[in-house]
Amino acid sequence: MLYSLFNALGQFPGWRLFTYISFRAILAGVLALLISIWFGNWFINYMKRHNISEVQRDAKTDPFNVGKKGVPTMGGLVVITAILVPCLLLGKLTNVYMILMLVTTVLMGLLGFADDYIKTFKKNKDGLNGWIKIAGQVTLGLIVGLTLRFSPMTTMNETIHHRIENNIEVFEKSPEIKSTQTTIPFVKHHNFNYADLFSFLGEENKYRAGWIFFVLLTVFVVAAVSNGANLNDGMDGMCAGNSAIIGIALLILAYTSGSVVWAEYFDVMYIPGSEEMVVFLASFVGALVGYLWWNGFPAQIFLGDTGSLTIGGIIGVCAMVIHKELMVPVLCGVFLMESISVILQTQVYKFYKKRGQHVRVWKRAPLHDHFRTSVEQVLQNDPTCIIKFKGTENLHHETKIVLRFCIVTLILAAVTILTLKIR
Repeated sequence: MLYSLFNALGQFPGWRLFTYISFRAILAGVLALLISIWFGNWFINYMKRHNISEVQRDAKTDPFNVGKKGVPTMGGLVVITAILVPCLLLGKLTNVYMILMLVTTVLMGLLGFADDYIKTFKKNKDGLNGWIKIAGQVTLGLIVGLTLRFSPMTTMNETIHHRIENNIEVFEKSPEIKSTQTTIPFVKHHNFNYADLFSFLGEENKYRAGWIFFVLLTVFVVAAVSNGANLNDGMDGMCAGNSAIIGIALLILAYTSGSVVWAEYFDVMYIPGSEEMVVFLASFVGALVGYLWWNGFPAQIFLGDTGSLTIGGIIGVCAMVIHKELMVPVLCGVFLMESISVILQTQVYKFYKKRGQHVRVWKRAPLHDHFRTSVEQVLQNDPTCIIKFKGTENLHHETKIVLRFCIVTLILAAVTILTLKIR
C-alpha cells in the first residue's frame, strides 16, 4: 500500500528508498518484530482475561515438572498479524509471488485456527478432522502449483552472463521462459528439468507430464513441511526458533534468485519478480524473532496449529516459488527428522501390535520428546513395552533440547547456502 502510494507520488525527498528491496526488507523486518512484541503482549493479556488457555498437558511427559497450565494458545495469530501488516504496507501487492505468499499465510492460518478453535472452545482434543487438514494443504499446493504453471508473470531465465563493454557492465540473459527446472545441490551445472524424467513420452508430451509432476510435487512439499513444522512445535521456542533460521536461509536464496548480479555469480536461475519474496521473508523472520520474546522458556504463549501449520506452509511454498525445493530436505532437516521419527514409531508399533507385542523405536515421538523421557516413564504406562533405542540415561531440560535443535538447523542452513558454491 505505502509502496504503491509513494511510487505514485514520487516527489518527496527520500521516496526512491522505497524502490530498494534492501530498504523495504529491513524496514519490514523491524516493523514485524515490533508488531509481534507489542501485539503479543496485548494478545496474551486478552487471552488471560478471557481464560482462553492451553488444555492441560500431560505432566508425565516432562520429568522436570514444568507447568504449562493456563498458558494462552493460538499465538500463531500474533505471528500472522506481524507478517501481514508490514507486507501490506511495504510490499508490492501487484507482484504474483507476494500475492501467493499472502494467500498462503491467510489460508494456512484459517486452517490452523479452525483446529485450535475446536480444541480450545469445543474442548475436543482431536481438533479438526485430519482429512480436512490434508484437503486444505492439498488445495494450497494446487493453487501455488497451478499459478506457477499458468501465470504469465512466473517466468525464469536459466542462465545469466555478463561482460564489460566500453567500461560498462552488460548482463546477457537466456530467453525468459516458463520451466519446471529446479536447483540440485552439490552438483555442477545444477539445473535439472523435471520434464526430462518423462523423455520417453516424446518431446511435446514430456513437458506436459513435467508440469503435472511439478504441481503434484508442490502439493507434497507444502503438506510435508507444514506437518513437519507442526510436529516440531512441542517445546518453548522450538518451532519459532528453527523456523526463523530457515527463514533467513530462504531470504538469502530468494535474494540470490531475484538479483541478476547474484544469480550470475552463483550460477543459479534468475527469477524476475522473486526479489519481492525478500520483503515477505524479512517480515516472516522479524515476526518469529519478536514472537520468541514471549515464547522463549518459560513460554507465555503457544503457537498452536494456527502458527505451526502457517509457518510450515510458508516455508514449503517459498521453496517451490524460488525453485529450491530439492534443498528442503537439507534446510528443513529437523522437520524431516521429526516427521520420520513419528512415522517410524507409528508403523513399528502397529506392526508388532498385530503380533501381540508392544515395541517402540524411541521412548516417545516426535524425536524431541525422546530426549526428555525416561525408560521408567514409558514402562510405568506400559510395563511390557520394548524400546529399540533407549539412548542415554541422562535426560535434558527442554531449553537444552531446543538450543541443540536450533544449532543443528543453523548448521543445516549454512550447508544449504554453501551448496550454491560447493559443486
